[in-house]
Amino acid sequence: MAAECAGLLYLCRELDGQPMCGVLDATARMTDRLTLGYRDAVAVSDSALAPAGTRMRGHEFHRTAVEPGAGEEAAWGLRAPVRRMEGFVRRGVHASYLHTHWASEPGVARRFVERCRTS
Repeated sequence: MAAECAGLLYLCRELDGQPMCGVLDATARMTDRLTLGYRDAVAVSDSALAPAGTRMRGHEFHRTAVEPGAGEEAAWGLRAPVRRMEGFVRRGVHASYLHTHWASEPGVARRFVERCRTS
């Protein structure tokens, strides 16, 4: 499963105190702060979406915060504007704020389809 942005929020335990799916051991809340910008990311953990070390581009656009911001196995390492780990890789789930631009790494689409086919 690949979940980006709102999909990440949906997989949390709760959003602003309202129950969500509980797939991820994280909570989410709405904020007044806009997080916006293009990102260069490196996959930190092997996932259905990308093997560790894969470089991708994407963007973030949200007014929420997830605690913790990354799981024990983070999805991405982001370099700018601040270096940080972001997202979650757990079992067959890859969840992150990053809206990935799959054309930046075409192998990602093939890998994801193959993983879906064999799951």
